[in-house]
Amino acid sequence: MAPKIAIVYYSMYGHIRQLAEAEKKGIEKAGGTADLYQVAETLPQEVLDKMYAPPKPTDIPVIDDPSTLEAYDAFLIGIPTRYGNFPTQWKAFWDKSGKQWSSGGFYGKLAGFFLSTASMGGGQESTALAAISTLAHHGILYVPFGYAKAFAQLVDVTEVRGGGPWGAGTIAGSDGSRQPSERELELATIQGEWFYKTAAKYASGTA
Repeated sequence: MAPKIAIVYYSMYGHIRQLAEAEKKGIEKAGGTADLYQVAETLPQEVLDKMYAPPKPTDIPVIDDPSTLEAYDAFLIGIPTRYGNFPTQWKAFWDKSGKQWSSGGFYGKLAGFFLSTASMGGGQESTALAAISTLAHHGILYVPFGYAKAFAQLVDVTEVRGGGPWGAGTIAGSDGSRQPSERELELATIQGEWFYKTAAKYASGTA
């Protein structure tokens, strides 16, 4: 049976959302489907206005209850870095997952990350490492992107880009003006494709 995949993300300026769409494209390329969700906003609108944050998309459902993810076999998690760690919006979501933590509602499911930072060296690796702690407490199996399926792209140093073996990524710039590059979106698509193939192996019992 085909694995059921959720792509869950938080995006203030739209960078992570673009990566989420590319991840979904990769899953579909591999013959699968995925449902997109956005994590609930925690900042008041007056603060978002002062930060020049655009309105959130209305075509992607907001996930507020972690129980929704119990119906899925695997998750791709989109995290914009805040000081090398989860942003508050993601932390608030996981803080609601005590039921799944105590009951094992997420135990044995698979998860991968895609990330964004303002700058190179801004914490994509440290954010992934910090997030693995949450996965460990839930018994969720981390699926790293690795190098094998995108070696040429990941070792190419001729252009600025985000992403690495921890997961696809983008660099947004200090003011959020830089948009994901073609290379960054390509990496997200490759990650989505091979994440799905990995999840399908587990679903079929051939992993």
